[in-house]
Amino acid sequence: MKRLTIIITVLLAALKVQGQQFKKGTTAINAGFGLGTALGGLGKARLALSLSLDYGMWDMNGPGVISLGAYVGNTAYKYNSGNYTSKWNYLITGIRGAYHYNGFTSAPKLDVYGGLMLGFNIVSYSSDGDGLDVADNYSSGMGLSGFLGSRYFFSEKLGAFAELGYGVSVLNVGITYKF
Repeated sequence: MKRLTIIITVLLAALKVQGQQFKKGTTAINAGFGLGTALGGLGKARLALSLSLDYGMWDMNGPGVISLGAYVGNTAYKYNSGNYTSKWNYLITGIRGAYHYNGFTSAPKLDVYGGLMLGFNIVSYSSDGDGLDVADNYSSGMGLSGFLGSRYFFSEKLGAFAELGYGVSVLNVGITYKF
């Protein structure tokens, strides 16, 4: 993880600093990892990973664009106690829409947005050994969630993002690529 952070930092420092705001026809892909979760599980958690895409669909009357996109995220937990092992796996997929405010004319490299996601949480649970099987307590389901986020572009195409809201984790951070 430390090496990846150093590589990303060097890459971003070497890029020419420029950018333009999110607009109609823009596509952005976020690849990130999550911190904190609202999903259940005991023991050791695997790093939450997420991938999302936004496409600028409609210009608004005023400073902004509405995007449509997709989301997928995954995390897992593993708990061991004596001869007992439990495993939880969460895969969240969804469609999302967001409003991108581009009224910050003095900060054209900044993309601030908020939106809603209709998602499906696919939960799998397994256990073995001497313990209580509680598989019936974990089920998949659909849900509606909200998110707030921002992207800062270090170049015309590459930047960093952070999102707060319900997905595979409460806070997602990572890199974004715009084309």
